[in-house]
Amino acid sequence: MGTSHQKGWVRIRGKKWYGYFRRTILDPSTSEPRIITHPVILGLKASMSKLEARAKLEVAIAKLGGQPNSDQSIVNGAVTLGWFVRNRYLPLKEADWREESGKVKRYLIQADFVDGFEDVRLENFDKFTLQNHLNKLAKIHSRDRVLQARSYIRSIFAEAVDQDFLPKDPARMLRVPANLREVDKTTLSWDQLREALHEIGKRSLRDWILVKLDMSNALRPSEVFPLRWRCLLEADRALDIQETLYKGKIRSYGKTKSSITQVPLADQLFCELLEYREELRRKGKDVSPDAFMFGGRFGQPMDPSNFRKRVLHKIAEKLALPKLTFQVIRRSIATLGKSKGHVKDIQGMMRHSKASTTTDIYMQSLEPEVRTAINSIYGELVRSPSGWRPSDPAASAGSGQTEALRDGVAEHSVREGDEVPTTQLSRKPTRGVVLEFAAKMRPSWKGGMTLND
Repeated sequence: MGTSHQKGWVRIRGKKWYGYFRRTILDPSTSEPRIITHPVILGLKASMSKLEARAKLEVAIAKLGGQPNSDQSIVNGAVTLGWFVRNRYLPLKEADWREESGKVKRYLIQADFVDGFEDVRLENFDKFTLQNHLNKLAKIHSRDRVLQARSYIRSIFAEAVDQDFLPKDPARMLRVPANLREVDKTTLSWDQLREALHEIGKRSLRDWILVKLDMSNALRPSEVFPLRWRCLLEADRALDIQETLYKGKIRSYGKTKSSITQVPLADQLFCELLEYREELRRKGKDVSPDAFMFGGRFGQPMDPSNFRKRVLHKIAEKLALPKLTFQVIRRSIATLGKSKGHVKDIQGMMRHSKASTTTDIYMQSLEPEVRTAINSIYGELVRSPSGWRPSDPAASAGSGQTEALRDGVAEHSVREGDEVPTTQLSRKPTRGVVLEFAAKMRPSWKGGMTLND
């Protein structure tokens, strides 16, 4: 009789050593795992000792791709990526996913990873294979999609290790590829937004009010399209966002916890909404509390995708705008709004749970603002130090002259000991005054120092 070990056991049958170990295989009829005892012929009894037979059994187990489990069984190397994802990974993760986001996640996992490696055994994956696959994705997909693919791949293999299907995680050190395709950051100016709003106003009162409401409050399309008249709180002059819309389905929850909330309205926009409701009432439209503010032909909310193609894209083409979508509008309002209020105010308007989401993803730096900041910094640098006075008493003869010097401006550089003509000081300042330390260094420049020194 052989002695049982965690990595299998050996025994003599006739003139040969046989090794046995338990392994988990997939039952083809049920697609469920079951444990079997697997025999291996190790060699003649006369040519090896029992210790050598055990060592050879360990080598045989390693070649089969199996690894010991806590129950002394060996995971079968026939477990493929496709089987593991469908039967072991997704059932654990889907419980934490919402129905709509779960569909997107399952599609991305299947399209960006499983389709290319459906029948590949888990133990055949290595770091090079996974990194090479991720690098290829980076050439055809956006930055966000590549980052999501990397996250899913790492999660899948971490779960495989945790469930003892693999001894080592080949995706643990998977790197983000360099040169990822940048995410679209199109931002419109105030003039471009006004032009678009004016053009929409020529076409439809309903569309004009909808887009104006979307722009002024930076609403998501999923929030503005399912608004009902009961959401208009006249006493508070606010909107009560109660529902969201996703692929034609109305939901009682939003993208984030702060999506379902009340948002204040601009006073003038509130009055325009009341006038819009009266206009609908005169035309015999349904303006009851449960009726949709921006209903389609059959009383249901309009489809955001259809509105984007039918209205926004055509406006962008006519006005030669780089792009006009609800996402561009939301990003533009966040960017332009930073000059109208504090970052925390913009975060509250955008209803982000973190200020970093507002500043890092939505707010963009604009060239005019950067230039203004640079000019302000330069202006501070060339100002005279606090309490600075000209060394020549004659320069203080006129109060206007002294004031000009205090502001750190004069038409020509002033050096220590130089006489400053009255006419020169009375001119309109056009250049910054050289600071004291710069005036002291001037003799050394005349001594032969060049710009290349």
